Amino acid sequence: MNKGFFITGTDTGVGKTFVAEGLIRAMKYQGLSVCPMKPAETGCRVSKGQLVPADTVRLMKASGVDEQIDTINPYRMQKPLAPSIAAEREGVCIEKRLIFNAYKKLARKYNVLIMEGAGGIMVPLYKKYLYSDLVKDLGLPLIIIARPGLGTINHSLLTIEAARTKDIKVLGLVLNHTEKTNKDISQKTNPEIITQIGKVPVLGIIQYMPPSDKDKSNIVFKKISTKLISQLH
Repeated sequence: MNKGFFITGTDTGVGKTFVAEGLIRAMKYQGLSVCPMKPAETGCRVSKGQLVPADTVRLMKASGVDEQIDTINPYRMQKPLAPSIAAEREGVCIEKRLIFNAYKKLARKYNVLIMEGAGGIMVPLYKKYLYSDLVKDLGLPLIIIARPGLGTINHSLLTIEAARTKDIKVLGLVLNHTEKTNKDISQKTNPEIITQIGKVPVLGIIQYMPPSDKDKSNIVFKKISTKLISQLH
């Protein structure tokens, strides 16, 4: 069985954690045991002398898993930079082996792993080792989270192309509205153009919803997760 998916973005701030959170809850609702993993998180706040990875905490809460945070999130840094740069400045040595071992441990216990990166797949995890290298080495298919409006065609197609140069399977895109905006012509035409040129499906379009609209959010994520579950083998 393919053990999961890798969530990447066309950029930072596109809502990767929000989407990963929603997919975890939806897959749990459909009867699967789901575990998140975030190999490295930067921009962590300090509380009682410890670095707190806010995104990882959100994902663990959504999944309800009883795992050590060091397994789910092996590396944490305080500076809000690419992991490789933050690690270098903070004296952290990121080892691929540790990430691979944590992944294998979790893969043995759960039906599905949802791994979230940092920014896009060309972001360096450590030195010249990119997130695209990690995705390739783990053999995980890719889900791309993108903004819905102007500029997303370029960013989405570049991400698809970068993945394909490393033979990474792209399952599709999720267009995520991170704020309330008036729908313009670019938002109406982008999904079809990305699908035609990139030859990948748009798995779903998530409209902006305040936290109170949980029911609507659950319906959208259930539809997306159903498509993804069919890809597990």
